[in-house]
Amino acid sequence: MPELPEVETVRRGLQELIVRRSIATESHDTVKGFPNAPADVAAFLIGATITTVRRRAKVLLIDLSSDYTLVIHLKMTGQLVYRGEQVFGAGHPNESLIGKLPDRSTRVTIEFTDGSYLYFNDQRKFGWMRLMPTVEVPNIEFMKKVGPEPLEADFTPQEFAGRFMRRSKTSIKAALLDQSVIAGVGNIYADESLWGAKIHPNRLVNTITDKEFQVLYTELREVMNLAIEKGGSTDKNYVTAEGKRGSYMDFARAFRREGLPCPRCATEIIKFKVAGRGTHICPSCQLL
Repeated sequence: MPELPEVETVRRGLQELIVRRSIATESHDTVKGFPNAPADVAAFLIGATITTVRRRAKVLLIDLSSDYTLVIHLKMTGQLVYRGEQVFGAGHPNESLIGKLPDRSTRVTIEFTDGSYLYFNDQRKFGWMRLMPTVEVPNIEFMKKVGPEPLEADFTPQEFAGRFMRRSKTSIKAALLDQSVIAGVGNIYADESLWGAKIHPNRLVNTITDKEFQVLYTELREVMNLAIEKGGSTDKNYVTAEGKRGSYMDFARAFRREGLPCPRCATEIIKFKVAGRGTHICPSCQLL
């Protein structure tokens, strides 16, 4: 599943291409991928103009002039592909990004009044587009539970450390992956930030010092900002806004580097499981 930097890459691409475009038609293959009442689609989607594209954690939000929002979750294999004078594709790297659309993976097709299109493709059919009043978006159960955005300017190191106290007796990696603690952190950037902070992922939250939280805060923000700059990581199944693979993995220090030397001390990176996830550490730099 894409993490915050990958979804932010999608958001930025869409923001450049679809804002101020008006929707002429919509079609979809199943209700599962587009769980919306036809009357709502006719009243609040068709004829509406896109005003902005937002992101909350790993969820995309396309706001409309009708005061409704398309809430989109790409899940494991979702793609968003724009076809007009410019071409934009992001998501699972199969031929749908560059092939003729719609195809058998296309779940939703949105046509704009200028003749351009936005396609939502999803091979495994786990993703969805939900139309709802913009004022109701914060009341989605996920939105009520999700933690603060780690890259916001007003998100302080003190608030960062405080968020983890609700998981004080769990491992620091499990807490980092908990979306109710902070938003958008997945396996890649948890491993990378813990390596940067020299913290073993199995250490309990209540053993992490204030100084270590300060370093972890800085490392997490740095690796996420670098990942956004580099268009995200591929993690096998993700690509960037123009259909090119994200290059963050070229800069990874620990993730997927098992058997290779630690960039800091040259000890061999090892892999094991923490919180049910494959985890990469330097056994010399990250002591338990």
